[in-house]
Amino acid sequence: MNATPLRSDERKCVWYISKYVVPPGLGSVGARGFMLMRELARLGHRAVIVTSDSNTLAQFPPPGAAYAHRSIDGVDVWVVRTLRYKVAKSVRRILSWLHFEWRLLRMPHDDLPPPDAVVASSLSLLTILSGFRLRRRYRCRLVFEVRDIWPLTITQEGGFGRFNPVVLFLGWVERLGYRHADVVVGTMPNLREHVRGVLGYDRPVHCVPMGIDCGALDEPPEISAEYRAAYIPRDAFVVAHAGTIGITNALEPFFECARACQDVEGIHFLMVGEGDLKAEYIERYGALPNLTFAPRVDKRLVHSVLSNCDLLYFSVHESEVWRYGQSLNKIIDYMLAGKPVVASYSGFPSMIDESGCGTFVPAGDVSALRSEVLRYADMAAPTREAIGARGRDWLFENRCYSRLVRDFEEILFGE
Repeated sequence: MNATPLRSDERKCVWYISKYVVPPGLGSVGARGFMLMRELARLGHRAVIVTSDSNTLAQFPPPGAAYAHRSIDGVDVWVVRTLRYKVAKSVRRILSWLHFEWRLLRMPHDDLPPPDAVVASSLSLLTILSGFRLRRRYRCRLVFEVRDIWPLTITQEGGFGRFNPVVLFLGWVERLGYRHADVVVGTMPNLREHVRGVLGYDRPVHCVPMGIDCGALDEPPEISAEYRAAYIPRDAFVVAHAGTIGITNALEPFFECARACQDVEGIHFLMVGEGDLKAEYIERYGALPNLTFAPRVDKRLVHSVLSNCDLLYFSVHESEVWRYGQSLNKIIDYMLAGKPVVASYSGFPSMIDESGCGTFVPAGDVSALRSEVLRYADMAAPTREAIGARGRDWLFENRCYSRLVRDFEEILFGE
């Protein structure tokens, strides 16, 4: 998109502070913040990102100085060296949050331009406290961005009790952010309902969801013929899940559906990826004749794997978290592949239903999932292809970052 250059008096400076932003080339997740800031820079604004090297799914260079700076695609990126961890649900992760905020407090600002707006983006939820400090120092606008609802996530899915001291403290921080930030924005479409429940009253809440970099979607590389021959049967209707094989992805319905369909001729289930539970699932379900476990592939090859399948599967646990909606990279990858999607999901509907590219069934309902799999398998191939194509078309019409940034720009600077 060729934006009209701004006059010098219209140009603003934005600091986007998030512990898990990943610049291009260093990882396959956490790129949303960078994409939005890069688009702001293309509109003529000064874009500054402050992130850390502790994203477990990224490959940062070996740690050097406490604060490292580089300019990437017009964005000033500052990487803060912080305590690293391997287990997401651990005390060490919370300590890493605290370390990040401590480093922010001590970070020299001489080389940073003063901000007109600061975006404090979770996670870490504690970053909103640094946001309040920076707003007071620079008299700028403060945006509280929520990409994962804490502490609700750890009480619903992490086994933490409501009265755990960590939960109570994070709940206090959350309320503080919702109540006193100038603007609240989330990636999930129904965050407003959650904010109302936390505060007991309404306040404006905006949605800027996950998107795609429409200008960088080159023709993806193809998986090897050997991989295809080994793991993707040509003479079957293939139902696939690609991603981490862990507890958060609620994969039991997928495997139980494979068990329930093992006597149905021509339907095959494909599980692509690695994870903590892979060995356990192989032990429990590996003998099923209609199920294949395939190794993970490079991010660039995921599109090719998905495109060689017929129906793509997504699932979550039944949880209050999903009542407020989702905007997940996995679903975007699925929709870009141009294949129908069936989701075991009980929550606020979005993306799949908006585009008409698939179906939701109740989370954990194997019978309903089996019925949908059989329905898609019986469908004429051109009809399935048309359903899948809707998802890809919808993304290009609604989720390009070059378009989402216009909403983001208005949220940042207001009237």
